[in-house]
Amino acid sequence: MVGYGIQSMLKDGHKHLSGLDEAVLKNIGAGRELSAITRTSLGPNGMNKMVINHLDKLFITNDAATIVNELEVQHPAAKLLVLAARAQQEEIGDGANLTISFAGELLEKAEELIRMGLHPSEIIIGYTKAINKTLEILDDLVEKGSENMDVRNREEVVLRMKSAVASKQFGQEDVLCPLVADACIQVCPQNPGNFNVDNVRVAKLVGGGLHNSSVVRGMVLKNDAVGSIKKVEKVKVAVFAGGVDTSATETKGTVLIHSAEQLENYAKTEEAKVEELIKSVADSGAKVIVSGAAVGDMALHFCERYKLMVLKVSSKFELRRFCRTTGAIALVSSGIKICLLNSNSNFILMPCAL
Repeated sequence: MVGYGIQSMLKDGHKHLSGLDEAVLKNIGAGRELSAITRTSLGPNGMNKMVINHLDKLFITNDAATIVNELEVQHPAAKLLVLAARAQQEEIGDGANLTISFAGELLEKAEELIRMGLHPSEIIIGYTKAINKTLEILDDLVEKGSENMDVRNREEVVLRMKSAVASKQFGQEDVLCPLVADACIQVCPQNPGNFNVDNVRVAKLVGGGLHNSSVVRGMVLKNDAVGSIKKVEKVKVAVFAGGVDTSATETKGTVLIHSAEQLENYAKTEEAKVEELIKSVADSGAKVIVSGAAVGDMALHFCERYKLMVLKVSSKFELRRFCRTTGAIALVSSGIKICLLNSNSNFILMPCAL
């Protein structure tokens, strides 16, 4: 039987919902359900949620942006709230939970008005008037001088930061705000609009507490140095993006050894090549080698002989931050044994492989 109206335009198995009960109230219900999930995590005393995503990765958090992103919401109306929370998080960095919870409250009040007989368009007009009145009130609540404040003034920054920090760490804002302000002011560029959040990192060390926290002007690597040399000062640094180790050839071959002397010479050739590169690093004046991958035992042996400190940075993102901090560039071309000297920052730029 040939359909008519909208049924003739949609494929088999479609669902067409209309009217208050089928469409409007169901969409409101979906938004309220999503709001009920995140509402109990709102504020400094909010509860944590345990979320397991499609990759079976476990999240225990009270951050609404993380919760709604990992839930993978499919309902179109509820998805609008997810997009609003995501936009709030990306634009402001805070208030994602308030966005969803407040939207859920507005939908709940709208449902009551609809059941009383009001049309949705009339409710929208009322909410629009409320928005305009709210914007007038918000202008009076802004801290005076915020429009032209000095972002490098520690006291002014701490004053405006406390409410945001207290929403996550209630009672600890007096400890955390000065630390956060000092860290942000140190890395603030000439144009504050170009501030890079990635320039401020948090390193958690086992055995300490919140009151042991401090600001370090530089970069903290949680991994210990490889080898016996643990401390150096005012030195040049060599950065290897691909590790410090002997590399295997792309083709396979067979070596026929007739005597013990030939076997000894064969092993010495490999050692000589490794020592040649380590010695070239030492001769260039570098005292620290930073590796982005594995450090071979033979290379480590020669680093100890030439008194070189070895650091291993496994994460490529941490390695990029290290290079940005020191002004170095980790080269990835193999087979080049030329050391490039950066005279501006007093660091050595090195290729990645032997």
